[in-house]
Amino acid sequence: MVDRYQRLTSAGPGRAIARRLGLPRPAVLPRRDPAQPAAVPGPIVLAGLTAPSGNRPQSSDGDTSTGTGSASGDTGTASGDRDIGTDPGTASGDTGAGAEGAARDPGADGAVTVTAGGELADAVRAALAATGVEFVAAAEHPAALVYDASGLTDAAQLGGLREFLGPRVRSLRTGGRVLVLARPPAEAPDVAAHVARRALTGFVRSLGKEVGRGATVSLLRVATGGESSLGSTLRFLLSPRSAYVSGQVVDVAPAPAGGPGRAGSADGAAAERPLAGRTALVTGAAQGIGAAIAATLAADGATVVCLDVPAQGEALAAVANRVGGSSLHLDITAPTAPRELVEYLTQRYDGVDIVVHNAGVLRDRTLAKMTEAEWDTVLSVNLIAPQRLTAALVDDPTALRPGARIVCLSSLNGIAGAAGQTNYAASKAGVIGLVEAYAPVLAQRGVTINAVAPGFIETRMTASMPLTVREVGRRANSLAQGGLPVDVAEAVSWLAAPDSGGITGQTVRVCGQSLLGA
Repeated sequence: MVDRYQRLTSAGPGRAIARRLGLPRPAVLPRRDPAQPAAVPGPIVLAGLTAPSGNRPQSSDGDTSTGTGSASGDTGTASGDRDIGTDPGTASGDTGAGAEGAARDPGADGAVTVTAGGELADAVRAALAATGVEFVAAAEHPAALVYDASGLTDAAQLGGLREFLGPRVRSLRTGGRVLVLARPPAEAPDVAAHVARRALTGFVRSLGKEVGRGATVSLLRVATGGESSLGSTLRFLLSPRSAYVSGQVVDVAPAPAGGPGRAGSADGAAAERPLAGRTALVTGAAQGIGAAIAATLAADGATVVCLDVPAQGEALAAVANRVGGSSLHLDITAPTAPRELVEYLTQRYDGVDIVVHNAGVLRDRTLAKMTEAEWDTVLSVNLIAPQRLTAALVDDPTALRPGARIVCLSSLNGIAGAAGQTNYAASKAGVIGLVEAYAPVLAQRGVTINAVAPGFIETRMTASMPLTVREVGRRANSLAQGGLPVDVAEAVSWLAAPDSGGITGQTVRVCGQSLLGA
């Protein structure tokens, strides 16, 4: 659906009026180019916090050996800029003498020392080596700013974030990325380190609400040993594939034994088609988000089994034909559905690598007026059926192939709640519980399970909303616009990748950093 407000405020008199009145001016978000599916835009300015000297915070700027940062592309003047200042002279990330945040002698007054970066900065370079992305010390309009905070030992060192990002964040091009790297608080050796690491969450979520111009901010916490599992996550968070993901915290652990994709850097072919040779099941695939997921998984190389109810037969067949997959007509709430699904997948495909529980329904009504049928229908389709199907797949020794990935569709309203959706919110919160409960069990088999929680996504359902409700849903996030079905699909494909084995038991919001919920 066309966002007419975005179109009106993106250029000409509409943009000028919106700027004068202080109205939101949503940027046009860059998304994946089918001609360059694995591209990670550059240049990337990379910095890191080194081990402290005494109580003095020390930060380190990016590698200077690979270029000058004169990459072509968007210069941050595209439609949707917020009035936060765009003077490149003070925001270019210049590390020369006299520039803000520049290298200084580590003498008195706790000055900052700029060096080459920490251990996670090295892991980033290694994981993205095959992409050819350029890491630089300075760029007039960088595609991304990456700060390695793995060296944090106390809260006094948090000033390194301001030193590095403060003078540079305005220079990000439209749709740019800010990524903060850290170690998880649970690994902290003492209280001071735990406090400092936990503080990063508030920093990232606040900065995500400031940057504007379609830029996003994320926190990536890497457990010891998880460095070799960073490839797919970096390619996602630093690329247009994560256009509608901001303010999120992602934890990466070492990939479990028995799973594929433990290498840190995929070659070009593997990065472009990371799901090649894998079989995926997508429920509710006949339309909307499900159809987008099927198309994205197929574009990434998977053979897709598209499942939906028999009544959606014609639409389902059309989707399956478009993606070169097969269609399976099945009511997932039927008592025999788990057995029928397992038999189909094992007999026709010798098991499945990727399972996406996407099928869902709405029956909105306040609890006082809700009927038993409306309650039961939503719980049965959205929660009980995925639970039963997952149990059947897990119990059969041949249904889930080694290193399989399960991705469940939750919802922002399963986190924040919504009036008139007690049934829906309960079902989607239950999906998160399903992920949390199964994650440690499946990890023993090298299988991961995660959830994706969409916010306001432009679909036929949201198009039918009253205008006021629809506009509030679109604007009540840091990107000031609704997401697209492909944004959800990209997150699913990332979690389904072979080298995403270090991510399990997590719920990732695809909501443009909605103002609702955590």
